[in-house]
Amino acid sequence: MSSTPPSTPPPSTLLSEQVHILVDADACPVKEEIYKVAFRYGVRVTLVSNSYLRIPRHNLLDQVTVSDGFDAADDHIAELANAEKIVITADILLADRCLKANAKVISPNGKPFTDDSIGAAIATRAIMADLRGGGEQIGGPPPFSKTDRSRFLSTLDEMIVHYQRQL
Repeated sequence: MSSTPPSTPPPSTLLSEQVHILVDADACPVKEEIYKVAFRYGVRVTLVSNSYLRIPRHNLLDQVTVSDGFDAADDHIAELANAEKIVITADILLADRCLKANAKVISPNGKPFTDDSIGAAIATRAIMADLRGGGEQIGGPPPFSKTDRSRFLSTLDEMIVHYQRQL
């Protein structure tokens, strides 16, 4: 799936001054979907990664390559997070940091992280880490599916529409 960047929407429809999407991009399976929504609504996107990524050339898209130090991409995203940002990440601890900065956070499977859900997600993560540390064979998350991709598109679209209504 390849996104051909359309021209930027007229200034009256641009949300790029109010909303900005930050992507934990190294292993993000929904980059094409993010581009599609960004182009439709005129929303800026910054993809943060530990190595160079090829992205479409478009004035709404930016790529930041950070050092390959432990949590360097997470630290950069957390520093930028605020109430005008939508953060895309599967990293539960990064999601928690961004929520504390009042950002909206969505996982690539389309499930939003919220103040109400993040505590349980962190607890589950800790339990699973303890089980793995004890030698348990617990497997990983289910494979990424078309349903996850569809849910992600819907959730991101809803968040952007929510921002539009606030303007």
